[in-house]
Amino acid sequence: MYPPFAWIASRRLRLIRRTILRCAATLLAALLTVPAAAQQFNFGLWGDMPYAKANDAPKIPKLIADMNAADIAFSIYDGDIKDGSSKCTDDVYADAVRMFDSLRKPAVYVPGDNEWTDCHRIDNGGYDSMERLSYVRKTLFADARSFGKSKMMLAHQGQPGEKFAENTRFVHRGIVFVALNVPGSNNDKVNSDKDCAAKSARTPAECAATNAEYLERDAADLAWIQESFALAKAKKAKGIVIVQQGDPGFDLPETEDVNERADPSHDGYTNLLSKLLFETRRFPGQVLFVHGDTHFFKVDKPLVRQADLVPNFTRLETFGSPNVHWVKVTVDPRTPELFIIHPMIVKGN
Repeated sequence: MYPPFAWIASRRLRLIRRTILRCAATLLAALLTVPAAAQQFNFGLWGDMPYAKANDAPKIPKLIADMNAADIAFSIYDGDIKDGSSKCTDDVYADAVRMFDSLRKPAVYVPGDNEWTDCHRIDNGGYDSMERLSYVRKTLFADARSFGKSKMMLAHQGQPGEKFAENTRFVHRGIVFVALNVPGSNNDKVNSDKDCAAKSARTPAECAATNAEYLERDAADLAWIQESFALAKAKKAKGIVIVQQGDPGFDLPETEDVNERADPSHDGYTNLLSKLLFETRRFPGQVLFVHGDTHFFKVDKPLVRQADLVPNFTRLETFGSPNVHWVKVTVDPRTPELFIIHPMIVKGN
């Protein structure tokens, strides 16, 4: 039997050890359960490439290698897998799939105008744009998952391969990501017989069908935006990222002497911008709006007039042909701006 003082000392030592182990376990558990929303991560943005007329193809392997070497969780491609004056043949879409699947991390594809909206042009092959849109849905959105060697599940507005399957959404570490089929060429809205016939194989009946498609898709896009903001609020997300291909034609400071919002060539985006403005002003977090189409890397706060700044809205326009580069975005919840934007210039391109 231990002497009284030795027994007391041994018991105290055991209690101290247990307390230390419990504290260590509690600390480890706390570290392992840091809320996902509080964790920093990076993602990539790219689009409007490769264009045959700019001979972009030799630059793509360097771009892919650069993105594969980067610390990004995934990338989003904001449309235009070909240029606007080349044929919309089936092989173009197959080539795009191979390009996306060469990325090490998940790649999310957003449709652009050159792969469906503008396929009616004579130099594009004079296709029925509605048929090419259907083909895009059936070939590039046949799966509920993203592209890339490593894939991730996406929520789709429509069933895979069917109408509106191209409108997708996912949540990563507390940030909501939204993809919309809102292409260039005025969101596929035709305003006149002259518009209908210009450089085109379209008939008046096909242009009427195009405008009916625009109205239906525009309504679906607005509903997807509303749903996505509601989800972001429900999840108490610090931010939401909305990606489309078409440049919606913001007003100042781009065109000081012309109000783009009053220009009929941009009226296909009016409903969308109104919805974005409405939802952004009621969202407590940051909104990053991403598009391609006009091929100039740009970051600004364009909604809607200089006197009416929307502080939590940021527009990011990605690079495009002939500038075959990409953009890395760091999401850092510790910073008030949340989204930190880095243009990534690929050496040799």
